Amino acid sequence: MASVATAEQLQSTLRAIEAEISKVIVGHKDIIRGVLITMLAGGHVLLEGVPGLGKTILVRALADSLDLQYSRIQFTPDLMPADIIGTNVISLDDAGSRSFRFEAGPIFANIVLADEINRATPKTQSALLEAMQEQTVTVSKTIHRLPQPFFVLATQNPVEMEGTYPLPEAQLDRFFFKLIVRYPSDAELVEIIDRTTSAVQPQVEKVCDGPQLLRICSLARDVPIASHVRDYAARLVLASHPQSPDAPKVVQQFVQLGPSPRGAQALVLAGKIRALLEGRYNVSFEDIRAAAHPALRHRIILNFQAEMEGVTTDRIIDEVLKKFPGD
Repeated sequence: MASVATAEQLQSTLRAIEAEISKVIVGHKDIIRGVLITMLAGGHVLLEGVPGLGKTILVRALADSLDLQYSRIQFTPDLMPADIIGTNVISLDDAGSRSFRFEAGPIFANIVLADEINRATPKTQSALLEAMQEQTVTVSKTIHRLPQPFFVLATQNPVEMEGTYPLPEAQLDRFFFKLIVRYPSDAELVEIIDRTTSAVQPQVEKVCDGPQLLRICSLARDVPIASHVRDYAARLVLASHPQSPDAPKVVQQFVQLGPSPRGAQALVLAGKIRALLEGRYNVSFEDIRAAAHPALRHRIILNFQAEMEGVTTDRIIDEVLKKFPGD
């Protein structure tokens, strides 16, 4: 179990990262915290919002605060899988002999920004599946391991916008969190204007390196969780399945498929990290509830009736939490 001193060091490091990101990002504190929780869980995050809300800048600020290799992939309709993972090229040595050499793509980095991921075709999007789950890339029957740590931070525009493709369910399930980036408030918008139209541009300092980040990730998994809290996370996931006897009426009516076991894993891991960030060494019901929307909203597949009536997955999760508030 983590010692108090180690946990305090973790909190200090993460507060420093949050402070550096806040130099260039106004507001969005819940989004920043969600990204950090995802990173400590060793997962990947999907940021959704209309253009211009700072999604790309947020990811870049995070990369600037970490002493890690950063790579950006701009997804477009003509992007091909080889443009992401790399390909074998013919190499000519000094003796004139030819051989194949693997030329690594931009996926070979610690932090990968998949910018506007849903503007590429499903074929190209699928190039990330193995990398996100196994943290390897297979080219011509040869497995290439990705550097550690490895995080994919993807941004996407709402699917109803022009020129977007919906992400396949199998790929959505590989994202630990889906975070919704919303429009800033009046005060935040004024501050954004002041920051971006002045001559002084803030500089983000590096506060953490790869080995230190890996130690923090390992520490987060050591936080204990009581059996009844673990069972509560499982109950929330099962109640999101329409065939479950515990499912609320709205789930039975509007849900086609419920979350996979990855949803339960995300709830528990996020609960552990949230508890640690708040200085506690046990996971509470509130930690699980706080993670429910970002962990489950992209793992619930709605039916046609829900789309016709404008029912969202967030509403489904609200009803599940209302039925099972925890003790």
